[in-house]
Amino acid sequence: MTDLPAIIAYQGVPGAYSHLSCRQAYPELQAQACHTFADAMFMVDSGKARFAMIPLENSTAGRVEEIYRLMPKTKLHIVGEHFEPVNHCLLAPKGSQLSEIKAVASHPQALAQCYGNIEELGIEPIASLDTAGAAAELSENPSKGLAAIASSLAAELYDLEILRDNFQDKSGNTTRFMILARDSHMPELKADVRFMTSIMFTVRNIPAALYKALGGFSTNGVNMLKLESYMASDTMTATSFHLDVEGHPDERSMKYALQELDFFAKEVRIMGTYPWHPFRLRGDQIIE
Repeated sequence: MTDLPAIIAYQGVPGAYSHLSCRQAYPELQAQACHTFADAMFMVDSGKARFAMIPLENSTAGRVEEIYRLMPKTKLHIVGEHFEPVNHCLLAPKGSQLSEIKAVASHPQALAQCYGNIEELGIEPIASLDTAGAAAELSENPSKGLAAIASSLAAELYDLEILRDNFQDKSGNTTRFMILARDSHMPELKADVRFMTSIMFTVRNIPAALYKALGGFSTNGVNMLKLESYMASDTMTATSFHLDVEGHPDERSMKYALQELDFFAKEVRIMGTYPWHPFRLRGDQIIE
């Protein structure tokens, strides 16, 4: 991977939470904004970027459905995961006072997550295409009494003042990203490292196919952490699945479980094996 450009691609505009995640996970790489998720993935697939930082799910909004439709169309591999807590900031042009703010612009989801604080301040919410875009627009066309809700990175990039940090109504809103690369990287099995393996597969058209396909994980004591279903074709006749399990393919239990999966499923594809992100472990408590 070292011969690839020192670039990590993401979807959005500079200052987006995906951009912040790139900076947190790979501060040594140049973050490149892309218009769409497909554009970010193509940069990696074509060798124009080393990685892509792609959101898979959010603790408040749920899964990013588009990603599940895009992944089967690529040959990219998951080489890591990143969890980014979403900290919404109330931003305004330099010198603004909180008492002057009459309206605030942001993505509808961000507005919803800050609804209580917006109501408390008596501010009018204005929907925008995205959080960082609202901050950029405010920077280019500053208007007295207008604010934006975006990240602290957006405040830095667009020279805006943070009037209130942690502006969201509830803490704990977190986005899980997957880090995609063009080449696979199977890490060495180590006893002191907890691994995640992500798998995509389609079940055969037989009774109890999914039950049988997943049975091997249960009988071999492999912990399943995530299972998502989606329609993989335009005909809506084949259901595909994304599965995250705790384990490494070189472990004996995983080998047996994968053998059963191969027998009862088709188009089985191991997307990647990678260490757990530290966010999953808080003290000795497992975050699932």
